[in-house]
Amino acid sequence: MAEPIRVVVTGAAGQIAYSLLYSIAKGDVFGKDQPIILILLDIPPMLPVLDGVVMELQDCALPLLREVIPTDKVEVGFKDIDAAILVGSMPRKEGMERKDLLKANVAIFKTQGAALDKYAKKTVKVLVVGNPANTNCLIASKSAPSIPKENFSCLTRLDHNRACSQVAMRCGVSSDNVKNVIIWGNHSSTQYPDVHHAKVNVRGSEMAAYDAVKDEAWLRGDFISTVQQRGAAVIKARKLSSAMSAAKAICDHMRDIWFGTKEGEFISMGVYAAGNSYGIPEDLIYSFPIQIKNKTWKMVDGLPINDFSRAKMDATAAELVEERDTALDFLSQ
Repeated sequence: MAEPIRVVVTGAAGQIAYSLLYSIAKGDVFGKDQPIILILLDIPPMLPVLDGVVMELQDCALPLLREVIPTDKVEVGFKDIDAAILVGSMPRKEGMERKDLLKANVAIFKTQGAALDKYAKKTVKVLVVGNPANTNCLIASKSAPSIPKENFSCLTRLDHNRACSQVAMRCGVSSDNVKNVIIWGNHSSTQYPDVHHAKVNVRGSEMAAYDAVKDEAWLRGDFISTVQQRGAAVIKARKLSSAMSAAKAICDHMRDIWFGTKEGEFISMGVYAAGNSYGIPEDLIYSFPIQIKNKTWKMVDGLPINDFSRAKMDATAAELVEERDTALDFLSQ
């Protein structure tokens, strides 16, 4: 049996973590033969709730789960970890401006970045889920200068999965018959779900998504707005934000980092934009098409971009530049 790996989940008393922890502990993410030490980090008022989560994890009697450590201390949470899933963030409250949200989160992710820098392994893979995820990820990375920027990513896999599913339903196929959709940009309502390079397998024959769907107006209209607004639609219906689907996307994202993407396929994740071939400003965490091998990601370069896509990619980049500048202003205060 391999040595246990140490995985921290922040916001561990919250509802996304509640859907996520079981999948990690039973081996769906890091492998069916990989023992795990789970560290559950949350704020002091949530510690009693964490105790209940610990009891439930123990009661699952999962052979791979070697230890569960609940804590409110970053020096415990980030000590010698192999993977960090940063779910906890300040949620937007009624009457809150986006900049108020940014200010609160800059403080959180500055602290967590500094703790990663000080206590975590330099090889740690960090996934930021808490919103605004792209900018929170950038702040965490800037606050952890000794950890490579490539080790930080933010979650746009949920949007990617939403886009795949919409196309699959439209074509009457299962979602594993859709590949190479792209989420460009910010995990916000400006993101651009792009299917110009996507392929759909219809009854054994692979074709371009535009040919499979046969409805350009839908692909350039309702499809995009449905994916962009899906989080809000879930909140409106459930009175709570996406948890089950977010947890599934986190598992997909981390499993691909650990085990790589399939040959000839790419997925979407928010990564450091330096050296991209798409004219996106470099000092951003921006969602690109990504392939992963040996725990190292690379951007899929040189995809042709039409004018329709260009305008949407630039609009989401502009939002990220504005967010970044606001956040860096707070960071320097």
